[in-house]
Amino acid sequence: MKEVLYDIPVNDIFDIPCECPVCAMRKKLDEDEVAFAMGPSYMEDDIRLTTDEIGFCAHHMQMMYDFENRLGLGLILNTHMQNIIKKVEKFQKRGRSNSGGLFSKKSGSTLSDYIKKTTESCFVCQRIADTFERYLVTTLYLYEKDMAFRNKFKSCQGFCLEHYGRLFDIAPSHLHGQVLENFTEDLNRIFLSNFKRMQEEVSWFVDKHDYRNKEADWKTSKDALPRAMTKVNSIF
Repeated sequence: MKEVLYDIPVNDIFDIPCECPVCAMRKKLDEDEVAFAMGPSYMEDDIRLTTDEIGFCAHHMQMMYDFENRLGLGLILNTHMQNIIKKVEKFQKRGRSNSGGLFSKKSGSTLSDYIKKTTESCFVCQRIADTFERYLVTTLYLYEKDMAFRNKFKSCQGFCLEHYGRLFDIAPSHLHGQVLENFTEDLNRIFLSNFKRMQEEVSWFVDKHDYRNKEADWKTSKDALPRAMTKVNSIF
């Protein structure tokens, strides 16, 4: 089966100036999938059964709260918590193991396993994962096939550390020969030059708080901290 590519959304993201286009892709996916989770879908039985079992990570739970469908979030949490209570009671009845671990291992699972699985799983993250990976592959595909996109890529404001690493790592699986060499050279240059630019802006932000620079121009550093947070920690 032919792999799905996402030419339009990837192209559109690279048209918008930002410190990491890949972070911007992830942010758009986050918003779209939270809107799905908090829309009419949560009343569908199959979706509700899945969210009851999987739950949500802290990041997406906060986004769901900020979505301001408080009744919808209440209904989701209510049945999810009922499911947790049912599972925890089941494991508690099994008692504690003498050989270590939180509770005895029976049927190939323990309370510790259940808690770890539930707190690390997320309905929204699972829906995003495959599409996000295809966005990365599409970025490489467009770099190879579309010269206009390649020029946009080469003139972007760089990437965060995490997504620079992801693009660097997956490139050999999708690009080869001279194209791979060109991509790696462009990616390395774009990342480092823009990371240095961002560090210099943070440095001036710090220096601007020196009384001797009170009357000096902020230049581009007034909002340096949130942009630097994107560069270093993928916080968008």
